[in-house]
Amino acid sequence: MPLVKSTYNRHWLLFNSHLETIVPSVFRSVDHIMYRRERISTIDNDFLDLDWVQNDHSRLVVVSHGLEGSSDRDYVKGMVRIFSENEWDVLAWNCRSCSGEINQSYKLYHHGATEDLHDVLSYVIKRYPDYSEIVLVGFSMGGSLSLKYIGERGAKICPMIKGVIAFSTPCNLESSARRLSEKGNGFYRKRFLKKLKGKILLKAAQFPDMFDLTDIDAIEHFVDFDSRFTAPIYGFASASDFYRHASAENYLHNVKIPVLIVNALNDPMLPEACFPVDIARKNPMVFLEMPLQGGHVGFYHPGKKYTWAEVRALDFTRTFLGMY
Repeated sequence: MPLVKSTYNRHWLLFNSHLETIVPSVFRSVDHIMYRRERISTIDNDFLDLDWVQNDHSRLVVVSHGLEGSSDRDYVKGMVRIFSENEWDVLAWNCRSCSGEINQSYKLYHHGATEDLHDVLSYVIKRYPDYSEIVLVGFSMGGSLSLKYIGERGAKICPMIKGVIAFSTPCNLESSARRLSEKGNGFYRKRFLKKLKGKILLKAAQFPDMFDLTDIDAIEHFVDFDSRFTAPIYGFASASDFYRHASAENYLHNVKIPVLIVNALNDPMLPEACFPVDIARKNPMVFLEMPLQGGHVGFYHPGKKYTWAEVRALDFTRTFLGMY
């Protein structure tokens, strides 16, 4: 499939990728989203919190947040708002430990942990069988989860699931982790690692025999964090083994339903390896859009109700999925 030509042009005030990334995260506010929370059990006796906006529509969007995000982040609520105002029901689910309450299992979540997304979708399909069409929307890590989930299942994907839209997705996880280790990305790296270390400390309090906290404060890079914690917790041989198994690019060749991947070329967290150009050219179901600007989970114009990403997601369902 030819690469999709992007229409995005950034606001003149947000004149570099860091402003495009940070300003909407700090200053944008999406109000008046009234969720109905539902808690479901996982196969390993943990729980997941699901936040709904339902108006008896026959179509559902399932939104997955990014690393250390939640359904309460404004980029999630913005996507919830535009779809709920355009005849969709919306479900924004929270990864383990991200809903405001620490989870029960020693496991948290990661970019490739699609079993929880599977539990969410399986529950929705069984509990709410009247939904005739389901679309997945993911941001960053949530995009990785959504794309990997679809690719893992290939032709066996549930027919109710019609497509995926992913923004700012680290399709090659190892290259993104190394990009975050570069000097200019210290702000993002330190912020993420501070939150992740906090979660590990909470887990260690719950399971004191399972976590070695020696020199945890000295960890400054994702590869070290993933070597120390992520890989052993989830049974990977190493950080590289984890990155290989979790990277969405390794599953895109098997995608059998339409997916849109929107990664800005100036995204400070995504190096060249995160842009699956060759796969998009070979797989007619993979649409890759690479705006020149946009930052990471940005695409924001101050003063406008919707971000360009929100409008683009809705447009993709109309144009490519044929649902209207």
